[in-house]
Amino acid sequence: MKHLLLSLALAASLGLPATAALAQASAAAPASAAASKPLTAQQQKMGECSSRNKGMKGDEYKNAMKSCLSAEPASAPASATQQQKMSDCSKANKGKKGDDYKSAMSACLAAK
Repeated sequence: MKHLLLSLALAASLGLPATAALAQASAAAPASAAASKPLTAQQQKMGECSSRNKGMKGDEYKNAMKSCLSAEPASAPASATQQQKMSDCSKANKGKKGDDYKSAMSACLAAK
């Protein structure tokens, strides 16, 4: 936003159309926003698999990437295991409501 205002002010002082300043500011914004965001776990895995399969082409590359991406990591993150527990307990307690559901979920999660 700051870049947009500066570009518009500069364009106005130079007598340039505002559309040129807008185009320049919007082109710079995505690059800076993308640089500040950390990679997701999936993006990191894609990068690792891609570097492992460097030099392969066509179907060989596609098959190797599919195999690499579908492989489970050596140790699943704690949040993934917790999500699986929640999912399993939720399925086991389907149809229960209110306090009955809450107590059944609590017991199920503590037992696993």
